[in-house]
Amino acid sequence: MKIVDILKQDKMSLSFEVFPPKKETSLDSVKTATEAIAALGPSFMSVTYGAGGGVSHYTLDIAKNIKEKFNIPMLAHLTCVSSSKETVHQRIEDMKSAGIKNVMALRGDLTPELLENGRENCDYHYAVELIRELKKSDADFCIGAACYPEKHPESRTQAEDIKHLKEKVDAGADFLTTQMVFDNNLFLNFMYKLREAGVTCPVLPGIMPITNANQVERAIKLSGSFMPQRFKSLVDKFGSDPEAMKQAGIIYASDQIIDLYANGITNVHVYSMNKPDVAEGILKNVSAILGKNFLA
Repeated sequence: MKIVDILKQDKMSLSFEVFPPKKETSLDSVKTATEAIAALGPSFMSVTYGAGGGVSHYTLDIAKNIKEKFNIPMLAHLTCVSSSKETVHQRIEDMKSAGIKNVMALRGDLTPELLENGRENCDYHYAVELIRELKKSDADFCIGAACYPEKHPESRTQAEDIKHLKEKVDAGADFLTTQMVFDNNLFLNFMYKLREAGVTCPVLPGIMPITNANQVERAIKLSGSFMPQRFKSLVDKFGSDPEAMKQAGIIYASDQIIDLYANGITNVHVYSMNKPDVAEGILKNVSAILGKNFLA
């Protein structure tokens, strides 16, 4: 099933993101965790891209395993900035062979080598180029793209960022997923600006449950996300107690999700960090809401 068809249904949905192992010795534990999350029955799941040459195939291995065992629609991530055209074409063929119909098209992080040497010799510079490549293939992929409610760190202004975002949608992106957001008002304001700019495709807010204090600094570094004072107070108060912080983090994320549903956002994506207990905790908190159509 195509993700965009799920997103256009008139009912609430919740999806989870997982990541592949960084080394072969971790495969079994990652497989166990991702299967436990799949057993919860999310609307769909996404698997991030292992960019290293020796582990990149794990993205498809995990996606194919969950698709076949649990019949859950899978979204496989694909990055391009560190890859040659030949590598990308091979990945496209691999996805077709695995029966994967949904692809998250991303530029990918700039490696230290790319930052030092520049990107003049790269086959791909931006995600929009990968989207065009995917559209040219005969696979009829449903294509997702990323967006930043607080603008991409490399963009000068939000208006410039939204202009480039519209280019991705015009090139063939069927839906968008945001980087992690901790303040729903920022997301809702971003949605208004997108619609004003003519971006009408479905947009999934990305929710990251912060379940230990060490995640905060990394989350800010990865996404540049604004942390509301309410959230900072939560971390300051409970961050030194792992169990209390975990519970508070699940509740904060659940509260965000419920608030988004209440404000007309029907689909939410959760960065589960391969933690089945966290995914289950959130799912329990919204179980009576999911799969229903609440008419205004």
